Amino acid sequence: MASVAPYNQPHAAFTHALGVEVLGASKNFGAFRALDKVSIKVAPGTIHALLGENGAGKSTLVKGLVGYGLLDEGQITADGREAKIASPRDAQALGIGMVYQHFTLATGLSVEENLLLATGRLSWRIDWKRERAALSEFMRSMPFSLPLEAPVAGLAAGEKQKLEILKQLYLRQRFLILDEPTSVLTPQEADEVLGLMRDLTTRGQLTVLMITHKFREVMAYADDVTVLRKGRQVGTTAVAQTSRDQLAAWMMGTSVATVANAQTDAAASAAPVLAEIKVERAARKPLDPQAPVRLELRNVSVEDDRGHTAVRDASLTVRAGEILGLAGVSGNGQKELVEALVGQRRPVAGEMRVKGESYRATRAEMTSRRVFAIPEEPLKNACVAGMSVAENLALRDFDRAPVCRGGWRLDRRAMRERAAQRIRDFNVRPPAPDRMIGTLSGGNVQRAVLARELGQAVDVLIVANPVFGLDFASVADIHARLIAARDAGAAVLLVSEDLDELLELADRITVMAEGRLVFETPAQDAERAVLGQHMAGHVEEHAHPAAADVVAA
Repeated sequence: MASVAPYNQPHAAFTHALGVEVLGASKNFGAFRALDKVSIKVAPGTIHALLGENGAGKSTLVKGLVGYGLLDEGQITADGREAKIASPRDAQALGIGMVYQHFTLATGLSVEENLLLATGRLSWRIDWKRERAALSEFMRSMPFSLPLEAPVAGLAAGEKQKLEILKQLYLRQRFLILDEPTSVLTPQEADEVLGLMRDLTTRGQLTVLMITHKFREVMAYADDVTVLRKGRQVGTTAVAQTSRDQLAAWMMGTSVATVANAQTDAAASAAPVLAEIKVERAARKPLDPQAPVRLELRNVSVEDDRGHTAVRDASLTVRAGEILGLAGVSGNGQKELVEALVGQRRPVAGEMRVKGESYRATRAEMTSRRVFAIPEEPLKNACVAGMSVAENLALRDFDRAPVCRGGWRLDRRAMRERAAQRIRDFNVRPPAPDRMIGTLSGGNVQRAVLARELGQAVDVLIVANPVFGLDFASVADIHARLIAARDAGAAVLLVSEDLDELLELADRITVMAEGRLVFETPAQDAERAVLGQHMAGHVEEHAHPAAADVVAA
């Protein structure tokens, strides 16, 4: 087996960043046009951000670059020369690699074994002495490194992301596509990884095309940004010449501008939209510190599907008219805690209380105490895709008036009439009660769930990642409705992996790490760096009060 040369070997072609340009890219899937004459130029040695909602065409575009989906029309050039990319091997030969949103590592192997597997050229007998020497030399040439002998299963999320990047660099890739590279990282890990990418691009060793939905990362790390919407290129600009408001306008579709005049038009159209959102948030009812406690957990522990303790001794309170934000990296017990609160999983210890009374999350208790929930992935966890919108809106109370007559008969006319009213109130599109809910877009499925859960008086609302994967306009609408529920007196527990969302919406923020609630702070006093340290478990327990201590105080 041939060894891979060290990354900083002089005069090797792969030590220079690769410039890539796509001209007039188009792709159809039957009658659906996923890409419509998109052109994007990624200069060598830069980070170029690619923004767009789900279905905007981002994945279709990058699949064309890595050889997993041929474009119907368009031209790709690499280093100024036309390139035909018909397979992943073609992309790799050009020096184009991709780091996917979810890890593709062999967790039962070590760092060095994963790096060797990435080459795809393993012989039946490995010369470990030679390979380790080559890997050690490679690691010394990198601005970051990992212990070669370390088992992948024991790596933190940020270290796993670094290993995914190291795999591509070990393959001598000169152009990396990063797909939501920080979605499973703490803020510190995200800044570290993106800072490393910034270092490599500045040194001229790498070019990066970064798919993201986080404006902060675009403004802090990217040189240029392109926004796609519904398969079309809405705008491209240098980051230094744009703003969050402008990018928001492009993503919302409030300004479909040409590349030449996009900056002025988009900024003008974004201002009233974002100003309205900001005014609404600023006008919230003040938090009443003496408001009654609506939801309380006392030393609650919950097991996961394997019988392991996923939530350990969790204690928290949420008052009427308050949003408590629960922060944490995915997989730290948030999912199991939410499932316990909505009756999908039984706690193994501790007590849950709603409005001062013991609560076991039965359907009868949720109904009588007006506990409602908006789970993550609503089409999967809160709807029946093959049933109509009207039927899904009746899942809560199909056995009660006005939907049920005489204790047993379903009044479909009353069900459709009520559904039509809630569809209007919550702006569900299309406004068709008899349409199968599984045919709606993600944002409209979420609006339909909101219509069901918030279409009546609410005392407790449990929300998990409510806007994941939704377009900017849907995000703004759903956030506004959560604030309205809070202002109407609901106690809202908002579980989110997006710190920006929690910092915008929550009154208090508590952090969950390794199944424990480890830190709590008023949102107005929250510091991103401090939250990130607790999310990563990097703070000694005695350094900050635990959530339970803060609540008790």
